[in-house]
Amino acid sequence: MQDAAQRLKNLAEQLLGTELPVRLRAWDGSETGPPDAPVLVVRSRRALRRLLWKPGELGLARAWVAGELDVDGDLYEALDVMAGLLWEHDDDAPRRSLAEALKDPQVRAGVRELLKLAGPFPPPAPPAEEMRRRGRLHLHTKGSDKQAISHHYDVGNDFYELVLGPSMVYSCAYWEDPGSPGATLETAQRDKLELISRKLGLKPGMRLLDVGCGWGSMAIHAAREHGVTVVGVTLSQEQAAFARKRVADEGLTDRIEIRVQDYRDVRDGPYDAISSIGMAEHVGSERYLEYASDLYALLKPGGRLLNHQIARRPQMDESAYEVDEFIDAYVFPDGELAPVGTTAGLLERAGFEVRDIEAIREHYALTLREWVRNLEARWKEALTLVSPGRARIWRLYMAASALSFERNRIGVNQILAVKTPESGASGMPLRARTWN
Repeated sequence: MQDAAQRLKNLAEQLLGTELPVRLRAWDGSETGPPDAPVLVVRSRRALRRLLWKPGELGLARAWVAGELDVDGDLYEALDVMAGLLWEHDDDAPRRSLAEALKDPQVRAGVRELLKLAGPFPPPAPPAEEMRRRGRLHLHTKGSDKQAISHHYDVGNDFYELVLGPSMVYSCAYWEDPGSPGATLETAQRDKLELISRKLGLKPGMRLLDVGCGWGSMAIHAAREHGVTVVGVTLSQEQAAFARKRVADEGLTDRIEIRVQDYRDVRDGPYDAISSIGMAEHVGSERYLEYASDLYALLKPGGRLLNHQIARRPQMDESAYEVDEFIDAYVFPDGELAPVGTTAGLLERAGFEVRDIEAIREHYALTLREWVRNLEARWKEALTLVSPGRARIWRLYMAASALSFERNRIGVNQILAVKTPESGASGMPLRARTWN
């Protein structure tokens, strides 16, 4: 009888209809495949049972989080060569359903062989790190949003500090010259915060609302460097506690207030400016116009909004868009991405005048690779702060996201919009990108 690795290779190639671009190592120690290719390690038969129970990305994700699937070697290289098989496909092409696939005798024979190889059922329970939802998906009520935010952010400030570094900024940095000796993650994050401050035209005495304020980095930068008064809102208790301590340590408690509050409950406008940095991905397509309208109402006439948001590529049939199963179950529950044109259009429908859109896709790839480097360099320490499954989730999602930005599968944009008064006097500079 063939060893487990060869049997798995034969089955995978039969079901996929193409040669595997990776080397396989199975639980019995057997290996097969190209000797110079990345090694996909199947540590346990349980991984096969998960795939049989949940074919596709969710089954693979559960096996990865549980440590039953692993990569020996360069994770980026492995994800890159497997992307064409697992993630990259023509979104507008019709997909064959599982029921349709099982009509193929070859597929049915392969599934029967996989059942023999997988061992006895039932499948293992989902890993503890998987989101356990209450109620329907993607409703984006205040309660469901708070649950989703807590799942992602309330995993320990020490872990985030290990990954993000001292800046504690969990969004795309801005790399002026990434190849220069002084170009570090910290300087790139500082430059991003300063870029946003200049786009918003922050000046002493202004009021800034920072929506989704995270660990307080934008609030602190704006108050310290530009003399503004800031209200920062977050749904994460852990973020708020950390941000308040940072504000106190900086001696800025008279100028910065950090609240655990939903943006829909902010009632103390008007503000001179609003920053929303890496938060709008959590809003949801059904709520986005409400989000834009709420922020519009909170601004003074002439006030500016800086919306920094990840975007996906548009599809011919937008109704066919599906949320990534791994991301939805383990990383950003209920998160939804929209094309940048859709976002700009909704901001305009809410009343904003969109003045500038800056695409910084490549900047996020550089940022994510730095975060992965931080995590891998302190892996043993990370495992003392969070579960092994949680650490594996972050490593996989950040590495895969870096490749997605590099391949232009997703992007990130800063949209500068203004609440232009009826007079038409926007207060914006005549020349783009002078920002004063």
